[in-house]
Amino acid sequence: MPDLLLELLSEEIPARMQGRAADDLRRLVTDALVAQGFLYEGAKAYATPRRLALHVVGLPAKGTDVREERKGPRVGAPEAALAGFLKSAGLASVDELTVQSDPKKGDVYVAVIERPGRPTPQVLSELLPGIIRSFPWPKSMRWGAASRDPGSLRWVRPLQSILCTFGAETETPEIVPLLVDGLLSGDTTRGHRFMAPDPIQVRRFDDYAASLQTARVVLDAERRRDIIRHDARDLAFAQGLEVVEDDALLDEVAGLVEWPVCLMGRFDESFLAIPPEVIRATIRANQKCFVLRDSVSLSQGERSSDAERRPGEGGDLSGQVQTPHPVAPADATRPLSPGEAGASTLANRFILVSNIEASDGGSAIVAGNERVVRARLSDARFFWDQDRKTRLEDRLPKLDSIVFHEKLGTQGERVARVASLARELAPMVGADPDQAERAARLAKADLTTEMVGEFPELQGLMGRYFAAAQGETPAVAAAIEEHYRPLGPSDRVPSEPVSVAVALADKLDTLVGFWAIDEKPTGSKDPYALRRAALGVIRLVLENGLRLRLSELLPTSTLSYLLFGLHESEGIGRSNYQFLIGERYEGGVITGGDWHKSPYRLYLNFDGFLEREGGLAGKAELSVARDEDKANAALSELRSRISSLDTLLAVLDFDDGSMRLEGFTSFYKSRSYDPRTWEGAAAELSKSLVPFFHDRLKVYLRDRGARHDLIDAVLSAGAVDSLSPSGRGRAGGSRPGAQLAESAQPPHPDPLPDGERESGGGAPANDDLLAIVRRVEALGHFLATEDGTNLLAATKRAANILRIEEKKDGLSYDDIPDVAALVAEEEKTLAVALARAAHTAGEAVAAEDFAAAMRALAELRPAVDAFFDKVTVNAEEPALRENRLKLLAMLRRATREVADFSRIEG
Repeated sequence: MPDLLLELLSEEIPARMQGRAADDLRRLVTDALVAQGFLYEGAKAYATPRRLALHVVGLPAKGTDVREERKGPRVGAPEAALAGFLKSAGLASVDELTVQSDPKKGDVYVAVIERPGRPTPQVLSELLPGIIRSFPWPKSMRWGAASRDPGSLRWVRPLQSILCTFGAETETPEIVPLLVDGLLSGDTTRGHRFMAPDPIQVRRFDDYAASLQTARVVLDAERRRDIIRHDARDLAFAQGLEVVEDDALLDEVAGLVEWPVCLMGRFDESFLAIPPEVIRATIRANQKCFVLRDSVSLSQGERSSDAERRPGEGGDLSGQVQTPHPVAPADATRPLSPGEAGASTLANRFILVSNIEASDGGSAIVAGNERVVRARLSDARFFWDQDRKTRLEDRLPKLDSIVFHEKLGTQGERVARVASLARELAPMVGADPDQAERAARLAKADLTTEMVGEFPELQGLMGRYFAAAQGETPAVAAAIEEHYRPLGPSDRVPSEPVSVAVALADKLDTLVGFWAIDEKPTGSKDPYALRRAALGVIRLVLENGLRLRLSELLPTSTLSYLLFGLHESEGIGRSNYQFLIGERYEGGVITGGDWHKSPYRLYLNFDGFLEREGGLAGKAELSVARDEDKANAALSELRSRISSLDTLLAVLDFDDGSMRLEGFTSFYKSRSYDPRTWEGAAAELSKSLVPFFHDRLKVYLRDRGARHDLIDAVLSAGAVDSLSPSGRGRAGGSRPGAQLAESAQPPHPDPLPDGERESGGGAPANDDLLAIVRRVEALGHFLATEDGTNLLAATKRAANILRIEEKKDGLSYDDIPDVAALVAEEEKTLAVALARAAHTAGEAVAAEDFAAAMRALAELRPAVDAFFDKVTVNAEEPALRENRLKLLAMLRRATREVADFSRIEG
């Protein structure tokens, strides 16, 4: 069958646009052909710096013949109606019509319209010019004299020629006539701009690709990438070196050349004193060149990326959660300061890719690139030397002039919040509070350096280098770099405790802040990368095996905004802000008093929300009360006087009045709760943020193979509580199963009080991420067994019966069944089994032994099967029916200790 060959030759197309443009060309042309009824066997598009090409295989020579019968007016209809019908059918007279009998209308005229299929070249000549004129380039231009006409052709770069042929392999292809703004299509193209500029006549795709290859043009982008990759490796290997792989740069360079020729250049070894990442960024960004390293070792840049990914990270989670693995401590992976042995494993060589085979072997090209690289590296060395002259803490005042967000203040104010939050989180993750706060204080300081100003992608990393150079501890230096991580689903997760504390604080501050000002992600729009921040929190918690509750993290971060988040435009002066947190500038160095060091030690104990040591000693003293009696007295006074922020203002009583109630209320304006109450702000944020975390957790687990219905079942089950060493665990009273299991004989307990029926006694539901994941894993293993499958079927049957009967009766059967009223042996057996299973499963869940909880539920299977086989639930006696429905509700409640089985498919 005939093939179509289309080429659009132009000036150089930007490399970043080529791949998308080739895909768009294939999609637009093939979709238009299919819409016209022209099916094809295959299509492939190609892109080089100067051309887009499309090859469509297996098109028909002409369209399908069409025969249509169109009914018209009845015989004897008015002349006007008949004339209109003839015109619409394209017929000249009534003689061309036939008459058919219609049961409803009687005899009617029928037009038989036969249209032969149109030749494919004719259809192409109508379709392609419109596609070319409306091509969706991200940016386009007009050129030449025609550019004065607003309706003239727009293309990414000036379009020079159009090649379009159509025909079978056994025939001479014909030129498809296209006319686009004065450009007439033909059967000629051109090769390499410099090495083969003469016109080349082609017939079909096979000789087109071969002719371009002879004319020094590699048509396929993937082949150009392979040539560059292999030639670069060969050059490096010959010198005992290896290429630092960079797929993004490889893609870009393959889009810059039509005939890739790899050459090697060098630079002065003294530049190796610069951090290797800076050298790589300089050569990559400015010259599009690949750096080389000693073949016997890895560069620091690679050690800090994929090479450090832990075993199991990003793996499958089809029924099993990946267990965190230890990694090297921070001092084993920190960047080496200049002058240390092995500070850089980069070699003073680089690979450049030329677009021509030079007559001198590329000597002039190499010399020119070496000259530019030398100048760029000189600038980088200057930045490096100058930036090290100023300590990171001395740069902090500059952050006050960098706006983070107009409603959330400056970077300086954000750093204060993150530092305080990192100190609070440090004990929870096993980090040193002083080091966590120090790292958070310095984490954003490198934003003011010349090096990060030149290479923004090095933020954090340069902070680590500067911190190491000024003698910070390895943990602090590592945390400065790693607090941005993880940057995506495949990025490495920090494991050093200080890094984890700062990374969590940074992401939680971002989430709480943007949630408070109602800048939440909507649909596909997430301008502040809040989904990525939430996923980062999830991965930090799960992949480090942390036991942290969202119900504790989110209110703590919200309080951070109340303490530190109000900037001058919202009514609190910087001087009072510094006074409030005990912060002072002494010789350009920030110091903090006791208040500053312990930001959450009961200064703002709204309704006893945080009950920890220390307190506000009263109106006249803004320091922490160390004396126990004074602290207790201050606590008592706070509890009685501070329940909302307007009362707090009266306690602080700033003389200049710059701290106003409006500053607090404006932060929480347009909320459904009282904006002045701390509990209201924290509760509202948690109410909307916890489900957001659940959504991201679902995505995270699904990507690792977990079933979506199991995740929903666990999240819908109620509270996922834990028993931590600190005593945190399941709150509330005893469970129904615990009461029923107290007796060896079928007991007859009193119903539980209403307040004790909810799982967890009112504890925050499902806010322990690690427990959720472990429960999903255990549930997956359980349902893979025969007992699990059968129990699932029985539980769903019970749930369906309850749903129908509760809806019909208009009441709930969640009360405890009357064991004395049980009649059948099977229901008595089930009652005892349920009591023991619920008790055992509940204790196992509280102890986080989810496998044991599943085993306890599995023991229900014989009793449940016997009950449904022998017992009629909807008995004629109302009391017996009610009691049996309560027994089914007990089964539903027992399984909900682990998951909501009604959410599970199958």
